[in-house]
Amino acid sequence: MTFTRALPDGYTLTDRSASFDIDMIHRYIAEESYWARGRARAVTEAAIAGSLCMGLFAPDGRQAGFARVVTDRATMAHLSDAFVLPEHRGHGHGRALVEALLFHPALRTVRRWSLTTADAHSLYARYGFGPFPQPERQMIRMVDVDPA
Repeated sequence: MTFTRALPDGYTLTDRSASFDIDMIHRYIAEESYWARGRARAVTEAAIAGSLCMGLFAPDGRQAGFARVVTDRATMAHLSDAFVLPEHRGHGHGRALVEALLFHPALRTVRRWSLTTADAHSLYARYGFGPFPQPERQMIRMVDVDPA
């Protein structure tokens, strides 16, 4: 099942991975993002292959944004690597990208959504994201790995 939606201003959202500009996605994530600077291309490719992804495309067909969800497609989902290129910001495209994933037909039974953000709390709060209600129950394991 593929998802494609045309936005009123000529932009398009799609989960068709064949449409994704992997060079642009990797360049942004590895060079511009605060959360994954220096990530190896092979890691970006593996992350995309193992996730449900959504691309935002400008009217001229060039990719303008991206986001992915790490999920079992049944009970849990973690929103990650969400961005809109600077020249396409300020027109609601980030919201449209997030909404396309939050309401994706393949994720309709997911009850537990999570994400990590340093600067977009107000964007995600409008969709019901907030602090963990019982942080004492949450745990994380961080491991230093070879970025290659």
